[in-house]
Amino acid sequence: MKLEAPQFLILIPLLALAGWYFRRLKLWRPLRLAAVLTTILALCDPRFQRLRNQMDLWVLVDRSASAQEMVDQGIDEWKKLLQNAKPGAADRLRFVDYASEVVTQNNAETALYPASRGETRTALALEDVLALADRDRHTRILAFTDGYSTEPLGGIAEKLKSLEIPLDFRLLTAPQSVDWRVDRLELPSRAQVGEPYVIDVALAGNSDAEIPLVIVRDGQELGKTLVKIAEGKGTFRFTDRLASPGGHRYEVSIAPEKDAFPGNNRFEGWVDIVAGPRVVLLTKYPDDPVAAILRAQGFLVEMHTDASQLTVGNLAGAKNVIFNNVPAWEVPIEFLKALDFFVTSQGGGLMMIGGKQSFGAGGYFESPLDPLMPVAMELRSEHRKLAVAMAIVMDRSGSMGMTVASGHTKMALADEGAARGVELLGDQDLVTVYAVDSSAHEVAPLLQVGKSRSELVKRIRGVESTGGGIYVYTGLRAAWESLKKAEYGQRHIILFTDAADSEEPGDYRNLIDDMTKNGATISVIGLGTKADSDAAFIEDIAKRGKGRMFFTEDAANLPNIFAQETVSVARSTFVEEAVSALSTGTWHEIANRDLDWLKQVDGYNLSYVRPGDAAALVSTDEYKAPLVAYGRRGIGRSAAVSFPMGGDFSTKVRAWPKLGDFVQTANRWLMGDPVPPGIGIRQTLDGSELTLELLYDDEWIERIAANPPRAFFSKGLHAEETSELTWERLQPGHFTIRTPVKEGEVIRGAVQLGKVALPFGPLVLGSSHEWAFDKERVNELRAISSSSGGRELLDLSKAWLRPVHRDYSGILPWLATALLMLILLEALITRTGWRMPEWSAASLRRLAKPSKARQKTGRLTAAPPVVEVANEAGAAPSTQSPPPLSGTPGSPTDPAAKATPPSRPEDPAQRQSRFSRAKKGGV
Repeated sequence: MKLEAPQFLILIPLLALAGWYFRRLKLWRPLRLAAVLTTILALCDPRFQRLRNQMDLWVLVDRSASAQEMVDQGIDEWKKLLQNAKPGAADRLRFVDYASEVVTQNNAETALYPASRGETRTALALEDVLALADRDRHTRILAFTDGYSTEPLGGIAEKLKSLEIPLDFRLLTAPQSVDWRVDRLELPSRAQVGEPYVIDVALAGNSDAEIPLVIVRDGQELGKTLVKIAEGKGTFRFTDRLASPGGHRYEVSIAPEKDAFPGNNRFEGWVDIVAGPRVVLLTKYPDDPVAAILRAQGFLVEMHTDASQLTVGNLAGAKNVIFNNVPAWEVPIEFLKALDFFVTSQGGGLMMIGGKQSFGAGGYFESPLDPLMPVAMELRSEHRKLAVAMAIVMDRSGSMGMTVASGHTKMALADEGAARGVELLGDQDLVTVYAVDSSAHEVAPLLQVGKSRSELVKRIRGVESTGGGIYVYTGLRAAWESLKKAEYGQRHIILFTDAADSEEPGDYRNLIDDMTKNGATISVIGLGTKADSDAAFIEDIAKRGKGRMFFTEDAANLPNIFAQETVSVARSTFVEEAVSALSTGTWHEIANRDLDWLKQVDGYNLSYVRPGDAAALVSTDEYKAPLVAYGRRGIGRSAAVSFPMGGDFSTKVRAWPKLGDFVQTANRWLMGDPVPPGIGIRQTLDGSELTLELLYDDEWIERIAANPPRAFFSKGLHAEETSELTWERLQPGHFTIRTPVKEGEVIRGAVQLGKVALPFGPLVLGSSHEWAFDKERVNELRAISSSSGGRELLDLSKAWLRPVHRDYSGILPWLATALLMLILLEALITRTGWRMPEWSAASLRRLAKPSKARQKTGRLTAAPPVVEVANEAGAAPSTQSPPPLSGTPGSPTDPAAKATPPSRPEDPAQRQSRFSRAKKGGV
């Protein structure tokens, strides 16, 4: 036995002294003494050693890609050897597979590993086993692994030692083969505009050779060179400088002729070129007046007239993004999706300026940007003045039968998109639908939507892929033959096709000329990229058809693209007439005073203010539409300026004397408040683990205590996953967060401090750490195994060695129960007044020697009962014994009884006095 808290034994002499000094406590009474000693024993927390005879052997099997071949060759033999070496039937053999995830397996011969093999998360597997280990049994862990964990093993050694669980391991080694790899890419995390910086590339291999190296920046090749590898190492250094701020992506790769592991042949990284807070302006105008105004006010403006070149890196360091009459189909989808995190979590600003290719007319309805805007872009039915006749031509070739990540086929997603388009059409609109493979199949003839909407949607969602190719010319000709019968002035065709498998151009040029001469337009939705084999062909169709061209690699985007195109054609409008403007008086929420607004605008995009947002300027026509609207999204802000500020329909606006004040004030409000000094963040990547640190000085202590910081992460190029993580406080002024990242996964984040934010990123896991073969990870595994009492195990028959350790169990529940019983018993005795008998030598002798009367009669004479006798005066009754029986001692015939004087009644005052003394004495 051992006492966990022996210091409480000091209470024994202290309580003994208290019992002697305060005698009225009567601590010597048996029950009270037992309760006191039980309490002291419970405080000392006694523990008794127990021996566990049963054992669990947990076997961790590395199922990652780098160890897969070796595991597949040996796993059956390992299982057989371990099973045969098991000491007894009560011992248990438990198998756990792990790579990117941990999967507990039965002992069956079975099972394929179901998760990704791109990581080796040894720390996660060990933590899972420690959580599942039975504390009532011996436990030992055996790991079959190549030792190259893709995450650090920090903290595992302490957990193993505290639980007294040894870790054994068996290193798996692949057959010797020639392998070269990109070991690292070293570049600064940030640099100033125009500042030169050094980039180092380190190569490694197990054979000397000259290896070709390719260097790429932002998708553009910078150069090629040969790097000589001698004694297993080779390096290449170069310098670079950039004049454009934002995040820039570098990628280096090698392409040796023979290589055992091509997964480690590339490395990438990001550098952030900083130049202070800046504005990213997307515009159709090379001489955009907005850019000139902002630059004149001292703002740094990054202007893009080719929106297709934008990346997530352009948002790094930006405080506001402005869309000036740029259509949605020209902006990369990953950039549009990145804006949500930029605004709501990183505290950025977003502004859209009007024009014929902006708002709903620009295809932004149901785009990722739509919910960020303070205005709704869909034209209400009561405001529609022109009906449209539309034809939808859908590719149903064999390639459309493929299943995508969401579990749906490409055809099902295209069906959903076309159905969504029909749902957005008005009751007076006409629509016809064709499904095309090697011929055109009419899904629905030209029908008015109002009465046939539900039937049309049902038919469209029933279209299935039946194989064959996609005959584009045949589909367009069939659609035009049906559509040209409509008497409507606005006629439009939407062609959906595979960008890599669009066949039969036919005489499409003359066909499209006939369409456009009769007022029809064509837009194309291509599933694929501009690099696909038939991309140029379908782009030419959209260009000749005076419509829009959409490319998407993700079929899940199809419903939104169909919706954007339908709204831009049928449910959006640009008012081309001059209209008066009226101030609502709410501009003071943004500026200190109201603005001297312009009296008229030449035209505007019709939209509607969303609930919860506000309009500072509205039109005075029948629509009362917002001309300037604003709102908050998360900790960021957004604004919608519905009138053009450049190009057509902007004459009155550009002549407005207060235009500069308006643009400057709106931009400052959108950029948000600056972050006060004294606080900063630092981020580092260790293997596949990202560590974020928050550091602040004493001036921030009260602010942090009143409003704790919040950390948000966006993972994936398309911001597929956004989450909030919990801080770990290391010491005053220092917080940290650790989170795993995946290969190639772009990470952006923000630390929110009230209404301001500290953004960071983009970051990326530079290479495939699964193939990095970092020797430090093997050394780390050896050290952890040694500290836990484990070993490198070569002979599997010795795997069942029982750990030598002591295990103790406490008896606190038993002591608590005993203490409770003692307290209740003591309370019962005190309440009832029962006293334990007091024993003496005389009383013991009397009990041992029977009296003469008992010897005569064989029984004791019963004591006479006591009865109460009341006197005539009404005094308190006195207690008298009834007359004894005749012939017994004390009877009237007994002479001794006759000589005894009668007893006097007891004084009631004496009885009361004795009762009071008894109460005071506690008996």
